[in-house]
Amino acid sequence: MRTKPKVMRRLLFYCGILVLLLSFSAVAFGETLPGINISIGGEDGDLGQSIPVLILLTILALVPSIMVLMTSFTRIVIVLGFTRNAMGTQNMPPNQVVTGLALILTFFLMAPVFGETYENAWVPYAAGSIELSEAVAIAEIPLKGFMIRQTYTDDLVLFANFAQEELPESGDVPFRIALPAFIISELKTAFGMGFMIYIPFLIIDMVVASTLMSMGMMMLPPVMISLPFKVLLFTMVNGWHLVVETILRSFV
Repeated sequence: MRTKPKVMRRLLFYCGILVLLLSFSAVAFGETLPGINISIGGEDGDLGQSIPVLILLTILALVPSIMVLMTSFTRIVIVLGFTRNAMGTQNMPPNQVVTGLALILTFFLMAPVFGETYENAWVPYAAGSIELSEAVAIAEIPLKGFMIRQTYTDDLVLFANFAQEELPESGDVPFRIALPAFIISELKTAFGMGFMIYIPFLIIDMVVASTLMSMGMMMLPPVMISLPFKVLLFTMVNGWHLVVETILRSFV
């Protein structure tokens, strides 16, 4: 059975976005990526053709980082990292599992935005009905709308003041202001959620430490005793379900 061309184009579009996210995740956790050797200059020593290639490769190297910072990945991976550190399980779950779960949740949350971008920008551009510049302008609309909804007004005002621009009442914020404001807003939200996750585990540590001190067992590390209780509590309340549900609801 043949797959419809429209479905194939959509799959290729989504796979491209997933490859960008995966390449950034490998760089973020220190995993090695294949190296590329570039020779500058030809036989005549002309750099005119080499410089545009270097600029293009530099832009392509930054695309994964930019793509991840413009999506929900930052908040998700930070909250999951806080959860693992709060339990004190060291590298359990491993970095690959945390990153993979963050990528899957990011793809799930950003699917409506990617779908709108595909339908309104990529399909007309692939059909030749619009130019590249117009396609980029159309693709910017749903992504910027997502970022503005998750951004605090104070952060937008901060960068607007430094750029010496006034925020339009229509909400059409310039992209160069929306992007940095979105990033620091995501960091603020993620750290706030991480603090709330730490509280119940901190209480368990304090109770265990006080109990050991009252029993005169001051030489016994409290972490060694509290770790099984924290894992047991997290499992009994279905902790991963609650954490993921909280993350998903934070974007609504």
